[in-house]
Amino acid sequence: MKTYSAKPLELERTWWLIDAEGQTLGRLACQIANLLRGKHKPQYTPNIDTGDFVIVINAEKVKVSGNKGNDKLYRRHTSYPGGLRTVTFKNMMSLRPEKPLEIAVKGMLPHNTLGRAQLNKLNIYAGAEHPHAAQKPVAYQLEKENAE
Repeated sequence: MKTYSAKPLELERTWWLIDAEGQTLGRLACQIANLLRGKHKPQYTPNIDTGDFVIVINAEKVKVSGNKGNDKLYRRHTSYPGGLRTVTFKNMMSLRPEKPLEIAVKGMLPHNTLGRAQLNKLNIYAGAEHPHAAQKPVAYQLEKENAE
């Protein structure tokens, strides 16, 4: 029996629409990363981009648990001495509400050329409107969290 390897021309890509309202940041990012990588498909191949396109709406309504709104920090450096800049989750959500979800998904994808190509298939919007109606996205049913 031969091992199946997907070929890029044989793949069919689906456009998924995900509503992030009331979802937890990390759990949502994990499901989005799996869709972008194609792990939900039987023809998944780790070294080929077998994933689908993902549209996320209502990114401004994503939540985090506990006191992470004030404690979670996003760091970047300007490449100048003393140029470390930090922003809390709450401030990042007020400035650019799409960015925390994008950073979370980026961290769950491969850190190479393949991961960058997969991240390009992600479209995140703060509100409920998106310009991808022509692609006829299918609403994706998110996995439910365990009731605590």
